[in-house]
Amino acid sequence: MTVEAIPAQKHIIKPSRAWLDLGLRELWDYRELVYFLIWRDVKVRYKQTLFGAGWAILKPFLGMVVFSIIFGRLAGLSTDGLPGPVFYFSGLLPWILFQDGVSKSGMSLVAGRSLLTKVYFPRLAMPLASVSAGLVDLGLSFLVLLGLMIYFSTSFGGQWWAAPLFVAWGLLASIGVGLWLSALNVLYRDVSYVTPFLLQAWFFATPVVYPANLIPEGPWRLLYSLNPMAGVVQGFRWAMLGVGEAPGPLAAISFGMTILILLSGVVFFRRMERGFADVI
Repeated sequence: MTVEAIPAQKHIIKPSRAWLDLGLRELWDYRELVYFLIWRDVKVRYKQTLFGAGWAILKPFLGMVVFSIIFGRLAGLSTDGLPGPVFYFSGLLPWILFQDGVSKSGMSLVAGRSLLTKVYFPRLAMPLASVSAGLVDLGLSFLVLLGLMIYFSTSFGGQWWAAPLFVAWGLLASIGVGLWLSALNVLYRDVSYVTPFLLQAWFFATPVVYPANLIPEGPWRLLYSLNPMAGVVQGFRWAMLGVGEAPGPLAAISFGMTILILLSGVVFFRRMERGFADVI
């Protein structure tokens, strides 16, 4: 019996030199790792908590109660003819998906530094998994929205089938902002302190607790359309409940900003990732 020596295969990993190499093919090759990271984030998110996955429902529900009292009864803001709880809850669903996705993806690289410095894998997988895990929370909260619609006798909009498209739009916006913040957070740790203030200001610039028609026509409306989440929240309500303006030129501007943030975020992330393991 003879034993032949088989030379070990060597893989040389080199940073990409092309500015527009988004690494999507490599990300697809590691798709099982992405699935594992998503499942890990879902399990860790509510591990050893009192209410468990119930927090996915309690968070928007308690927000809906507070907004109904403060903005509905005390401030008397318009709700586009909808019952206050339905109006506020429908706006909170896409917003919380975006908010949690940005917060968790912005911290994903620093939180996973032990994995990042020991083994190679596409770094895009970590912020992408952190954002995608929020879809589980969205699914649970969506059931509550359906219950509120039944309780308040609110009918579906004629374009309810388009609601998943606006959810996907919100995911793209969350991924784009999350990629910027996660890469910057590796270099500057105070990004984690700035993120809550950024999201708080972004919340009030998004029609979650007020209808978009309160924004006056003209330059203010054009400036308002530069907010990607303005188009997401307004479009989600229009699709699910049939209220507000149908997507038009201003929504196209909002979607264009989403694509710009996403592509620039991917390019910036890919250019910075070669030094993540050295400085994290």
